Amino acid sequence: MTWEDYLHSYSMYLKLERNQSKNTIENYVRDVIKLRDFMELHHISSPKDVQTEHVKEFVYSISKAKFHERSQARIVSSLRSFFKFLVLEDIIETSPTETIESPKLGLYLPNYLSVEDVNKLIAQIDLSHPQGERNRTMLEVLYGCGLRVSELITLKISDFYMDENFVKITGKGNKERLVPLASVTIKYVKIYLKEVRINAKIEPKYKDVLFLNRNGKPLTRVMIFTIIKELSIKAKIEIKVSPHTFRHSFATHLLHNGADLRSIQMMLGHESITTTQIYTHVEQKQLRETIMQFHPRNVK
Repeated sequence: MTWEDYLHSYSMYLKLERNQSKNTIENYVRDVIKLRDFMELHHISSPKDVQTEHVKEFVYSISKAKFHERSQARIVSSLRSFFKFLVLEDIIETSPTETIESPKLGLYLPNYLSVEDVNKLIAQIDLSHPQGERNRTMLEVLYGCGLRVSELITLKISDFYMDENFVKITGKGNKERLVPLASVTIKYVKIYLKEVRINAKIEPKYKDVLFLNRNGKPLTRVMIFTIIKELSIKAKIEIKVSPHTFRHSFATHLLHNGADLRSIQMMLGHESITTTQIYTHVEQKQLRETIMQFHPRNVK
């Protein structure tokens, strides 16, 4: 069997047995392909022949290539998953990644927008443009529900329970969660549905998808990134803004206004509360900056 054969089997394993999303599978496979390309340069034509020393050389090569530490850690994690699959399938006896250590990561504090910046960015939307109302609704839902971009583009009209003020979100691994809808979010969704989307030409198989492009097909991740980038430039937002920035802002603002960590975890769809706890560090950083700026012992 070739690398391609093993990668195909691995993809099916991730999809059918691990229930991973399409994006996750693509990322895992892409990382393993990096190893494959490196191994083929060293005339190793099968993953069965990969040894620990080979993996160490590969990890060293990506560190020399100045991959970000988080990217390095993700690649190592992907390789562990791939070789664990080969062990489970009795293709190899032991994984060559067992003694490979991931790069030590410092504390990562996500960027987030202030409430004023969220409003300023949304205010840049040209509502006279045919896609203006759609874009406003899209950002209100993104920020109001704390969604991942993959969740936003697959959102269906039938996922909304307007009378109960909830929306059903299908997240990573097809896990479902219910997120409360603010009245302002419901207002803009209704306006978009009744005044804009109802007049759109929609392909029959996408009639339940909420956000569509001008051709009646679902928006892509790239399109969402592009729309937000252009609006952030117009609004003169100083930090780099992406769809995930709205998700970070959603969580940070909830915590700042008194929401408990467990509730935020459920709304974000985090499997572990450890992931959610990063937002407490954002709060602590903000508190420290306030003290350093205003405490009389720090004023020069």
